[in-house]
Amino acid sequence: MDQIYETKLSNGIVLLGEPIAGAGSLAMSMMVPGGLAAQPSDQEGVASVLSEMICRGAGGMNAREHSEALDMLGVERATHVDTHHMKLSATMIGTKVGEALPMLVDMVRRPTLEEDALEPTLLLALQALEALKDDPQQYVVKELRRRHNRLPFGRSSLGEAEHLKKMTIGDVKKFWEERYQAGGTILSFAGAFDWDELVKLVEAQLGDWGGEAKMVEAESEGERGYEHLKAETSQTHIALAYDSVADVDPESIYQKAAVQVLSGGMSGRLFTEVREKRGLCYSVYASYGSQRDRGMMFSYAGTTTARAQETLDVLVEELKRLSEGIDQSEFDRAVVGMKSRLVMQGESSGARANAIGAETFLRGKAMTLDEWASCVDGITIEKLNAYLKKSLPGEMTIVTMGEDELKI
Repeated sequence: MDQIYETKLSNGIVLLGEPIAGAGSLAMSMMVPGGLAAQPSDQEGVASVLSEMICRGAGGMNAREHSEALDMLGVERATHVDTHHMKLSATMIGTKVGEALPMLVDMVRRPTLEEDALEPTLLLALQALEALKDDPQQYVVKELRRRHNRLPFGRSSLGEAEHLKKMTIGDVKKFWEERYQAGGTILSFAGAFDWDELVKLVEAQLGDWGGEAKMVEAESEGERGYEHLKAETSQTHIALAYDSVADVDPESIYQKAAVQVLSGGMSGRLFTEVREKRGLCYSVYASYGSQRDRGMMFSYAGTTTARAQETLDVLVEELKRLSEGIDQSEFDRAVVGMKSRLVMQGESSGARANAIGAETFLRGKAMTLDEWASCVDGITIEKLNAYLKKSLPGEMTIVTMGEDELKI
């Protein structure tokens, strides 16, 4: 029977573990409350710079020594920054966790943060920003999220060039001291482990870690509305978003099914109606995401200047037409797609470690794959159509990039 272990350490760390039968690997996800929303308003980019610098030496070892020590244990690791957290992810052989965890913890608790490492880190960050000029799709999505989300939840992990250029090692260390705290941290494992031994190991490495980083609250609504980014190009990139139910809402399962109908492969409505039938665009898709108290539907289309207006019109029309309901074949494909995703997720210890940590943050409690499968089994076409009927898309935030401004 599927099970997710959970305990809360005395210092506020939430520890989770999901065994995976037959697994030899063990994946870890450490979510530390040093995300993008917590950055000072004049230091956008400091969270990402710090997440890179903790990979450049820790626990008294320089970058090469620390990297080689983890490599000798076969540990694959990476850092990533999202709105609320810095995520340190790692995958290893389950029997190596006793040797690997102290060095992974050092990255968070005892990073070297040498001044010599700051300049190359900043150069990489500025190069990533410069590369946006060659990636208009990523740029238009970045601007949409900034415009649609509440402040400061729309920030990009790439930061702002003017902030990066004046960033000091003191800024980075101050952010680390204030945000890399025990209270607010979620540590999750999935794969091969003994729960009692894992708790002892984590207590030994993190039990004396203190402090608490408060959750960042929304300051104000985003600008929203329509923005056109002028670009001398034969392509037009269209990104739009509108509010939806939060992931914690029981009806969010219906919104996820709706995304499968819209964008669940080559038989999805958007691919079929916008691309295949009309030949309007070369790329089109929809997705769903959520903060703790508000969800968001997102859609993107890439097309030519001549077909941009019709592409936008048909895209919006299809998103709204979903409220008229779906047929049995669409329903069946959506359910199969959702169940397939669960099966594939269950075969990846890394995916499960990340999922149970994220669910605990968003929903307050993680669900097993069996529980998720039961939720999917509980969807009926009648319930889904009833949800869609009352869920007509509201006001849309739209950002376009290309030669001509479009009519909204």
